[in-house]
Amino acid sequence: MKRKGILYLIADFSRGEQVIEQALKAGVDYVQLREKNISSAEYLRRAKRMKQMTDAYHTPLLINDRIDIAMIIGAEGVHLGQDDIPVSEARRILGPGVIIGATAKTVEQALDAQKQGADYLGSGAWFLSNTKQNAIPIKEETYVNILENSSIPNVAVGGIQVDNCHIPLKSGADGLAISAGILASTNIHDAVMGFRIQLGEK
Repeated sequence: MKRKGILYLIADFSRGEQVIEQALKAGVDYVQLREKNISSAEYLRRAKRMKQMTDAYHTPLLINDRIDIAMIIGAEGVHLGQDDIPVSEARRILGPGVIIGATAKTVEQALDAQKQGADYLGSGAWFLSNTKQNAIPIKEETYVNILENSSIPNVAVGGIQVDNCHIPLKSGADGLAISAGILASTNIHDAVMGFRIQLGEK
């Protein structure tokens, strides 16, 4: 996984395929498929379609939560939350070549995930977002402590927009995990380029 300047898209199919393809064409580094409240069969169908799209742009695909679906479609990785199976079990099942990301909201969670074999961390929420309206915003001090005590890349997540992403970047974030900040934009290409500029200024 990249160490710095990571532009990481969190996507579902709620806005259709076209906006996802526009983001891929504009040039994101990774895509995480995050679907909620759908059947396993439908999740698998969407994951297969997303894999076709990401493969066309040579972009690694990670599946949120579902290791089984990631294995079936040959995804490049998975992202696991605190309520999902342990990173160590995922690593045992998936092997060394698959990217495993973990959510870490505290230093303890970050160190535990790193020890278990995570390749990167996602920490937040930095700001309120439509996908996680009840999330408790992370304190900047906590985020900096996570960075200082872990040695794997960390992407800032949660309500990230072009006009606020400088805040986590100034705190030391290695990258940005973005959903609506790209997919809800009226101009997907310009949104991606805007984030790229901010990442380049880090």
